[in-house]
Amino acid sequence: MVIKIVKGFFLGIIANCIGIYLYIFFFAPYSFETMMESSIEKGYIGGLIGLGAVLNLLLFFFFLTTKLFKFKKNAQPYEARGVLMATILAALAVMYFEF
Repeated sequence: MVIKIVKGFFLGIIANCIGIYLYIFFFAPYSFETMMESSIEKGYIGGLIGLGAVLNLLLFFFFLTTKLFKFKKNAQPYEARGVLMATILAALAVMYFEF
């Protein structure tokens, strides 16, 4: 049970990092490294973390759903709890960097 929660937590952290990267890749005019340095210097790193957490929403509902298109799968509530914990950690990071 604890291993499933930890698995969901790490998947949530990874999804958040991928979300940050995808946001910078598609919407930023500069490279990833330049944007990360600029966001730390100018103080909008919290906004990037918050935008990256959008992928956690998809991952959370993926773990809770029992039917995916034509396929049936078991709900995975413990992994969903881990993703929720990662989202709470992202929210705390946003609060720390914004305030």
